Amino acid sequence: MSDPIDREVQQHGENSIQRELFGTRVGFILAAVGSAVGLGNMWRFPYRVSEGGGAAFVVLYVVLTLVLGIPLMLSEFAVGRRTRLSPVGAFKREGGGAWPLVGFLGVLTGFLILSYYSVIAGWVVRYGIEGMLFGFAADPGARFEQVTSGFAPILYHIAFMSLTVVIVMGGVQKGIEKASLLLMPALFSIVLGLAVWAFTLDGSGAGYGYYLTPSFAELLNPTTLAEAAGQAFFSLSLGMGTMLTFASYLSRQENLNREAATIAASDFGVAFVAGLVVFPVIAALGLQSQVSASTVGALFIALPGAFVELGVAGRIVGIAFFFALTVGAVTSAVSLLEVVTASLIDEFKISRKPATIGSGIVIALVGLIPALSLDALGLIDTLTEWFLAIGALMVTLFVGWRMRDPASEMLEGASGLFANIVPAMLFFVRWLMPPIIAFVVFWTGRNFIGTLVTTFLG
Repeated sequence: MSDPIDREVQQHGENSIQRELFGTRVGFILAAVGSAVGLGNMWRFPYRVSEGGGAAFVVLYVVLTLVLGIPLMLSEFAVGRRTRLSPVGAFKREGGGAWPLVGFLGVLTGFLILSYYSVIAGWVVRYGIEGMLFGFAADPGARFEQVTSGFAPILYHIAFMSLTVVIVMGGVQKGIEKASLLLMPALFSIVLGLAVWAFTLDGSGAGYGYYLTPSFAELLNPTTLAEAAGQAFFSLSLGMGTMLTFASYLSRQENLNREAATIAASDFGVAFVAGLVVFPVIAALGLQSQVSASTVGALFIALPGAFVELGVAGRIVGIAFFFALTVGAVTSAVSLLEVVTASLIDEFKISRKPATIGSGIVIALVGLIPALSLDALGLIDTLTEWFLAIGALMVTLFVGWRMRDPASEMLEGASGLFANIVPAMLFFVRWLMPPIIAFVVFWTGRNFIGTLVTTFLG
C-alpha cells in the first residue's frame, strides 16, 4: 500500500461493512512479525532446540516452516482478506455449517495462550527492572522461586495486560501498527547486538557446535518432528486466528504470498539469532544441564546466573536481553488480544474500546490461575499446543477442500514467482499437509493427556 488508508468498504452480497486497514505494507509486516516474534522465539525455541537434539531440531523447524508454516499462513491470509472478518465470522461466511467452530477454537486458543503468556511476560518485566535497579541475583534458582510465588506475579501480570489493552484500544493503525513500527526495529537491533557479543566469549564454540551440528538420528525421532511442527505453529502464530485477523485489515493489492514468506523468514531469523545468543553463553559458562532441565531453565535460571558470572558487562547485557524479551512479549500479546477483541467487534457489534477492555479483564482474571500455579501454567501451555495443531489441521482442510476457489484470493495482488507458486501451495495444503499435521495432532494430544495425568495423579 503506497498511501495510508483509514477505511475500505467491501461488498459481501447484500451486506456492506467498513473495516480499518493497515496504513502501510511495512506496518503490516512488522505487526505480523511482531505477533510471530516473541517469547516463543527467545524462550521456547532455545529450550525446544536443547530438548530436540540441537541442530536436528533447527533443521526440522526450517523444513516444516517451509512445508507447513508458509502454506498455512497463506491459507489464513486468504480466508481473512476475502471475508474481512475475524475467525468465527470468516468461517461462518465462507464455510457455513459447523465451520465457525474452527474460528471459535482459534479465538479460544489465543485467549488461553495470552492468559499464561502475560504471566511469563510479567516475570520478564520484573527481571529487567530488578536487573536495572539491583542487578541479577547470585542464586538465580532461589530468585526464580520468589519471582513466581506470592502476590507480585499477579501485579506484574495485571500491569502487562493493562499495557496490552491500551495498545489494542488504539486500533489497527494508531495502536498495533504504530507500536510495531517503534518496537520491532529495537528488538532486531538488540538481538543482533547480543549475538555479536556472545561470539566474543571464551568457550562459546561448544555452544555453536551443539546448535549448528545436526544429529541425524534425531531427525527421525517422532517427538522431535512433532515438537518442531508445534514450535512452528506457536512461533508463527498459526492455528489461533491471528494471521487470519491481521489479513482482514489488508488491502486487495497486497501480495499475500510475498508477505507470508517475508514474515516466516523474519520469524525464523530472530529465533535463530536468539539461539546464537543463548547457546554460546550457556556453553561458555558450563550451564548446559540447566538449559535442558525445564522450559524456564534457560531463560530465568541459567541466563541470569550467566549474567552474574560476567560481572558488570553481564548486567548490561542482561538488561538489554530482558528488554528485548519484553518488546517481543508486548508485540505478541497485542496480536493475541486483537483476535479476541476483533471477534467481539465483528460478532456482537461492540465498539473497540469496551471490546478491548472487556476481553483484557476476562483474560487477566483467567491468568490468575497460571500466575498462582506453575503446574497450571504448564498444563495450559500443553493444551494450547494441542489446540494449535487441531486448528492448523482444520484450516488446512477448509482451504484445501471447502473454500471457494482459494487460488483466486492467493493470486490477488501477486505477480511473478509469487504467483507461480500458488499451485504448489495448494497442492501442499490439500495433499501433503493434512497427514503430517494429523500426526502432530495425535502427538500433542498424547502429550497433553500425559501432562494432565502427571499434574493431577503425580
